[in-house]
Amino acid sequence: MDETGVLDEAWERLHGAGPERMGRLTNHAPMAVEALVARGQGAGVHRWVGRYARKLEEFPAGVERVTDANWASALGDARRVADWVGYFQGEVGERGWREVLAEWWPRLLPGMYGGSTHPVIRVGHAVRTLLAGETGPRLNELAHGLGYWAARHRPVTGLTPLPGASSAAAALEAVRPIAVRDGGFPARLDRVTGLPVWAAGVTDPAEAHRHLTELVRAATHRYATHAHGEPTMLVHAATAPNAVLRTLPALPRDLWVPSMRAAWTASAAVTAMYAPAEPAPYALPGPLAPEELSERALAHGDEHVIKLTDTALDVGDEGALAAALRAIELSEPLA
Repeated sequence: MDETGVLDEAWERLHGAGPERMGRLTNHAPMAVEALVARGQGAGVHRWVGRYARKLEEFPAGVERVTDANWASALGDARRVADWVGYFQGEVGERGWREVLAEWWPRLLPGMYGGSTHPVIRVGHAVRTLLAGETGPRLNELAHGLGYWAARHRPVTGLTPLPGASSAAAALEAVRPIAVRDGGFPARLDRVTGLPVWAAGVTDPAEAHRHLTELVRAATHRYATHAHGEPTMLVHAATAPNAVLRTLPALPRDLWVPSMRAAWTASAAVTAMYAPAEPAPYALPGPLAPEELSERALAHGDEHVIKLTDTALDVGDEGALAAALRAIELSEPLA
């Protein structure tokens, strides 16, 4: 993936910045640079980071050390992000990233909805690269992603099961929009009280993998026809479940089914919070090569465009490429 070391250099450069700015907006740079390198755009990474740098803030100071004895009280405390990153740096360094991920994934999974799902997405990007080869910056990036997730841990409970469908596409279509559609992600998430049932009977890990792949494809396709409702936030209906899908190969198989279910909740909740009531038909205007699409995403520069394009290229079919092109058309370019 990264024979030139560009990604490691970029991550070393970015690890001096915090995971958020203004106390609520996510730093997307660590995720975007991994996506660019994975799609053959490594030559433009450092220039892109230079353009994005105005959105970065310094890494925050710690509050109190997280330990094996006190971690439960620190879970979900956004003030403790530096403490959590330090904890995972130590854990990954001492025990190995796979063991740490296997232990912490089920602890963190119920809270994947915090930080607008960005923490799990960041972890998914880190794991994809670690599966290709371990280096110090890559291990450090996983620690940053897990630490951010622990600090922003935010469960969703008490959802009422609503009539669903057998396919992921039909289940997403059955999602009911929340009644009041204003405010940020946390406020909207509080208004999601019920979601359609989908894949509830799946118990086999291989079936969970197949269903999760189906969900990523359906959510990506749906972006092409529904992104006019909210082109930035609707990206997460596809990128969050894809982050989980990318992580499955590094996880014990008994975690695959709960991972699929959590990913469905995330995708469906984002749909309820941001999708418009009516679709707008959209299709590719003509042939488009994957390489051309990734070049367009880099030239556009918006971090959500880059990440959705990366997911669309994972899916790889015409409907997915149309979704990425739609994101480019609807999103504001990076200045």
